[in-house]
Amino acid sequence: MNGPSELDSGVRDALNTLHLDPAQPLIISDADEVLLQFVAGLERYLDGQGMWLDLQTFALSGNIKRKDTGQPVPVEETPDLLSGFFKAEAGNLTAVDHAADALSALSDRAQIIILTNVPTAQRDARAESLARQGMNYPVIANKGLKGPAVSHIADAFTAPVFFLDDIPHNLKSVAESHQKSRRLHFIADKRLAKLLPPSEHSHFHSSHWPDAQAFMEAELAAHGF
Repeated sequence: MNGPSELDSGVRDALNTLHLDPAQPLIISDADEVLLQFVAGLERYLDGQGMWLDLQTFALSGNIKRKDTGQPVPVEETPDLLSGFFKAEAGNLTAVDHAADALSALSDRAQIIILTNVPTAQRDARAESLARQGMNYPVIANKGLKGPAVSHIADAFTAPVFFLDDIPHNLKSVAESHQKSRRLHFIADKRLAKLLPPSEHSHFHSSHWPDAQAFMEAELAAHGF
């Protein structure tokens, strides 16, 4: 079994299929709550299941509640509930406003890949959904913390590497695994963003793609790209 700091062999194999130029900048972006409206999609799904999401903390366990009783769904039931959500909705989530346009503009100056913890079985549905919405970039289905995957990709890079994610422990993992990366803490859903302070392991924090785009463009220009 892989430890928390080890790279899953299947993820490694997928990463090794990428053809990247280490002399050119790289943007590694999460999908949920960065490129896709995860929370809004989950709320629609839960509504159809007789449940709702009570956004009291930045967590799903304990905050998914039944409409009929108002009681939280038991924590041990959350994984199966999320599995059902991904099976039903991985290909149906709506793009975050301005994400496609921002990445399109940035793609003239940087390589782009999407590193998402979507279940492997739903990887193709996610990739097709992103492509339909103007984000046709390589999609890697990661497992666990993202630091090992980013390190595997980016350690050979001499050009700037950017990493975007909504989850603080992924930002921390990448900070520890690839210190040179420029890390953006991005949470599209403003209700969710209010529940978390900016990660201490990020260089920039936003819920708005034009601002994130401007930050990366300034960084690229500062490095001659």
